[in-house]
Amino acid sequence: MAFILDAERDAGAFARYAAYLEAQCAQFPPLAYELATSDWYFDARDHRCPHDGWLESAQLVETAGALALTVRLRAAYHDGTIELHYPGIVSYAFEGTAVERGHRDWRYDELRVDAHGRLEHEIEWSGTAT
Repeated sequence: MAFILDAERDAGAFARYAAYLEAQCAQFPPLAYELATSDWYFDARDHRCPHDGWLESAQLVETAGALALTVRLRAAYHDGTIELHYPGIVSYAFEGTAVERGHRDWRYDELRVDAHGRLEHEIEWSGTAT
């Protein structure tokens, strides 16, 4: 179930997502919950927010059968970088359409917990939007 990433995204999407986060608080890894509910993460005026950031790299590292992913963004204000690290990956998917000019801007994202209690992070890029 998507909230912000719903194809019919409307003005109430963020409020529904906030209610989802609150209802699922106990299921979330603590640091992911803290990030998703922080006052800056979805505030595009805050220089730490990934919105409008540009993908610099996505690196998968496999060590002794364990996968980790690190995503590095150029911050939207071009005054630094943002790095997200995902240890213990159990599945991943990259899907891109219309990326001949790159991913372009990080538009929206959601952190959710799947039916097995695992964290999902879905990102919508402006270069892949249809």
